[in-house]
Amino acid sequence: MAGTSASDMAGTSDTAHTADATARLRGWYENDLGWATVPGTPVRLAVGVRFDVLEVPAEAGHAALRRLAPSSPVAVGGEWMRLLVAAGSTEELPGILQWLDWGVLPLELRAIGAGGLIEAPLPRGAESAGTAQGAALWVRPPVAGRELEASLATVSALGGGGGAPDLVRWVDTLATQCHRVRLRRACAQPLAFS
Repeated sequence: MAGTSASDMAGTSDTAHTADATARLRGWYENDLGWATVPGTPVRLAVGVRFDVLEVPAEAGHAALRRLAPSSPVAVGGEWMRLLVAAGSTEELPGILQWLDWGVLPLELRAIGAGGLIEAPLPRGAESAGTAQGAALWVRPPVAGRELEASLATVSALGGGGGAPDLVRWVDTLATQCHRVRLRRACAQPLAFS
């Protein structure tokens, strides 16, 4: 190729590799898992279709995972952990927090429901040196061919049955860990009068 430098060819190769990796990632979500994605790059997942998301600081999320049954998919991206819960569950979050007496405290517990989007976490083994720092990764990845909804925390699981985790227990555990992280951060701050 006359007039094409080695760096131009490398850039073209990198772009093609990135496009191929994006297409594979999108295919894995859409074809293998049956999850809805939205057009564009990076690959983003439509929330509220098959699942909702509870988002907490990663520190609180890791502490909560030690106390929660290992069933639902969980991802981490940057400073945040995302726990997948049953679609429609985030509508119940304010009421659950109020019922558990967490409603009056400021918690870093966010809900992403219908109409929301999250960056598609990379499947295990897809991480590479070219992955942007802070890219979302699966801590507990979804399993292709396994029924997702049966593993997600839901209010209807209250009282047992079906094997699905209890959303109320999850929210209480997450709120407790978010509050502990908030208290630890506050205690680490120097006193205003010192």
